[in-house]
Amino acid sequence: MLVIVVNNAPPRLRGRLAVWLLEIRAGVYVGNYSRRTREMIWEQVKAHIGDGDAIIAWAMPSDAGYDFDTCGVNRRVPVDFDGLKLVRFSPLPAVIDQATP
Repeated sequence: MLVIVVNNAPPRLRGRLAVWLLEIRAGVYVGNYSRRTREMIWEQVKAHIGDGDAIIAWAMPSDAGYDFDTCGVNRRVPVDFDGLKLVRFSPLPAVIDQATP
């Protein structure tokens, strides 16, 4: 099983993903492909994501049963914790008030 979720993706990329995968909800694509095809699709996403962001998750024979990767700017960052991949949330950027002297 393969799942790709995109945010703020260009229409051209969304069209490419719709050729290979089923769009079950806006920006959520699923399918079942080999490792080689999955990597080719993910390279297309990384090359064409532009200002958007994306995540890919796939079934894998590991302790968790899956693996995932991300691309683009997002607050959620994958980190390795003793062989287990977890998600770390980056802090919100500080907002500077321009009105105060």
